[in-house]
Amino acid sequence: MQRLATTCESIAATTKKLQKTAIVADYLGSRTADEAAVSAVFLSGRAFPAWEETTLQVGGRSLWQVVLELAGKSENELAAAYRRHGDLGAVAGEVLPERSDQGLSVLEVESIFRQIAAARGPAAKNALARDLLSLSAPLEAKYIIKIMTGDLRIGLKESLVEEAIGKAYGATLAEVQRANMLLGDIGEAVRFAAEGKLAQAKMRLFHPLGFMLASPIASPEEGLSYFPEASVEDKYDGIRGQAHVSGGEVRIFSRTRDEITESFPELPDALAGLPQDAILDGEIVAWEWPAGRARPFSVLQQRLGRKKVSDKMLREIPVAFLAFDVLYAGGELMIDRPLRERMRILDELLAEERKTIHHRGTESRRKTGQAKLAFEDDDPNSNAAFVVIRAPVFRASTPEQLEERFAAAQERGNEGLMIKDLDSAYTPGKRGKSWLKMKRELATLDVVVTAAEYGHGKRVGVLSDYTFAVWDTSKDRLVNIGKAYSGLTDTEIAEMTRWFLEHTIEDQGFRRLVEPKIVLEVAFNNMMRSDRHDSGYALRFPRILRLRPDKSAEDADTIERVQEIFALQTKQLR
Repeated sequence: MQRLATTCESIAATTKKLQKTAIVADYLGSRTADEAAVSAVFLSGRAFPAWEETTLQVGGRSLWQVVLELAGKSENELAAAYRRHGDLGAVAGEVLPERSDQGLSVLEVESIFRQIAAARGPAAKNALARDLLSLSAPLEAKYIIKIMTGDLRIGLKESLVEEAIGKAYGATLAEVQRANMLLGDIGEAVRFAAEGKLAQAKMRLFHPLGFMLASPIASPEEGLSYFPEASVEDKYDGIRGQAHVSGGEVRIFSRTRDEITESFPELPDALAGLPQDAILDGEIVAWEWPAGRARPFSVLQQRLGRKKVSDKMLREIPVAFLAFDVLYAGGELMIDRPLRERMRILDELLAEERKTIHHRGTESRRKTGQAKLAFEDDDPNSNAAFVVIRAPVFRASTPEQLEERFAAAQERGNEGLMIKDLDSAYTPGKRGKSWLKMKRELATLDVVVTAAEYGHGKRVGVLSDYTFAVWDTSKDRLVNIGKAYSGLTDTEIAEMTRWFLEHTIEDQGFRRLVEPKIVLEVAFNNMMRSDRHDSGYALRFPRILRLRPDKSAEDADTIERVQEIFALQTKQLR
């Protein structure tokens, strides 16, 4: 582990990507296959491979207390160290004492991580975390904490680790990337690369692939400036869902790659009717019967994060899965095929599923009471019989057609349009100009909460005022851009207060620095340049539109997006 930590120090010391890649490649090449595999996972900022969905569940506040105890420092001394570094791992590296009997291997660290993940209750987990850090040299502890909190901060993205694997084992980047995507395990990709068998990697179902993302556009004219003919769909006000179906088993994942199947128990039985193994991309929305239209996100939000959904909620807030893409079908990955071909395959899959689901509708009702909303009538031509619906698709080749489609989408209560290149491949985790989104509203930003303050008046005693940030990708860090205290309900604020108290990095009394994990969507009247925040910008009259539990901190907007909005605002004011 000391060698890995030293390598991380070298990576952090350079801004040159080629040099970072070379450092990682040299390190991986000097390790055994098992050590290199575990190290690749750690260097990607994870404690465990992505497909496992295993979590440590040790909060920043718990780690703070462990470091405080092992360092023998006062709360004020530790807070002062945090203000110097802004990172608990770096604080541990500075304040923890060094002893001759310290030192662990990466395999030992991984083993203890698994013990922590398996332990029940905070006390057992904290005791194991204390043992782990007490056995570690200070430099090791620095990076162990960074890995535990998912905040490596050495300017190393997983794509660079993939490049390094190729360099270390004589493979191409494309070969490594494909194996990692199929397996959901960069460590296992290392083992395949070491044996020269990357081409033998097979798709592992029930681990989520990255979601293809869309770029915002400002006008219908821009919407057709990147490709001549567009596939056009409504932009629904729900959450993305990736449905994996195999042998009657169904699991659904969110954009954050968390499993959300339990929150939507009416969907699996309907999706299980697909005639072959498949991975579908779609939008989960609160659905209004018999009108056949999506309801606002605020309605769906009541279903999010629930492990048990009551019959009452199933009746009052039914949902639908609006499928718009297929990533895998019949044993074959589809993402390299053009959209027009994927759409044809999706149509065929769902047409067969409609037949299957009707034939077994009565039996399904008997097997699961919570799936009954999928079969409300026996008319095979009625969408009300399904909770899996093919998202309607239109064509557009002129700005006027796009404008008409946009007005119709908003009339249906939807956010706007998705405009897609019919010849485009599906690029997991990437945002390009093949998929575009068009919304006509005040600009909004997805931001990450970095600090929370206690409120005033009726909100005394709860953390209701949030400082938030966007990404400065050039420096791989979050930069604050504003502060908001309106928009959430009292219930949401109470839930957020509990979360922030458990995930406090530094307690400043009235204000707490918190783990940057919570994503908000904020609106604002306009934007100005300002020295008040380290982003160089400030938002005028910011307000919280909603929590975004379906997004991870990495999905938040960037300073480049801020600059785009500012430039457009400036142009409009001229």
